[in-house]
Amino acid sequence: MSNPELLLSNQLCFLVHRLDREIATRYRPLLSGLGLTYPQYLAMLALWEHGELTVGELCGLLYLDTGTVSPLLKRLESAGLVVRQRKPDDERSVTITLSEAGEKLESEATRIPGSMAACLLADAGEYHSLKATLSGLIARLEGSSCVRD
Repeated sequence: MSNPELLLSNQLCFLVHRLDREIATRYRPLLSGLGLTYPQYLAMLALWEHGELTVGELCGLLYLDTGTVSPLLKRLESAGLVVRQRKPDDERSVTITLSEAGEKLESEATRIPGSMAACLLADAGEYHSLKATLSGLIARLEGSSCVRD
């Protein structure tokens, strides 16, 4: 190849893609015991942290659109983990709260972050360093004017 910058193995985006796939693969068995998919787990994390959220707020926290979040919430509601309710003062806004079963599931989920950290990281110092690096990269990209739609 005459352009090494085009080698797949030299692409940071490809490394991030591979990492994302590997992490999802490791999460799958941990989450299946809870009856959750990874996107559902993320929604539950947000609800455990914030309690009550509107669909719009949840979309903002997860960086997902309503077309992705709404079916996910329907499945969580069907599983009895959340309750969706239209706001009486604004019919366009839907509030999501945890059901009793959803609240109870939080205690079962507490083992998951440690299990994943054990797969990925040597110690807490490495966690903090990696988190700072990733957060910095995200902030740099969000603040950058290079290559956008």
